Amino acid sequence: MIELEKKILTEKNLANLAENRKSPLIWTNGCFDLIHTGHINYLLACKKLGGELIIGINTDDSVKKLKGDQRPILPLTDRIQHLAAFFFVDYIFPFSEETPLKWIKKLKPDFLVKGGDYQIQDIVGYTEVLAYGGKVKTIPMVPGKSTTSIIDKILESYDKS
Repeated sequence: MIELEKKILTEKNLANLAENRKSPLIWTNGCFDLIHTGHINYLLACKKLGGELIIGINTDDSVKKLKGDQRPILPLTDRIQHLAAFFFVDYIFPFSEETPLKWIKKLKPDFLVKGGDYQIQDIVGYTEVLAYGGKVKTIPMVPGKSTTSIIDKILESYDKS
């Protein structure tokens, strides 16, 4: 059994990974609250780019700043454990900043990836990654699969009762 803790990167581990890369590095980031089919398909598509998949995950405080006081639904420890359980996820890096730009600059991933709801030129790190020869990509969203739609459906069922 894989020890899930080995997948969690510290700042020191991240710097070490950047310096001693053995294969291309793929960076994506997000809140990853209430893992669903859309997340799984997206992360698999990231991994298929070829290399080690590193997920930057927002801490609870940064999720609140981005999504409001009612989020995250699940605490960081649970969200990390869910992601770490996937065989195709190599590393997870929790970050507390509003954007992961600092960490993207430090890691210098070969691929920077976000969901298809982003305009590629608006992705945080776009300019920096292109400047050193990396690639920035978007992956199409799975229609109807989102954390917000799950939350809305749950709230709708309570409103009917």
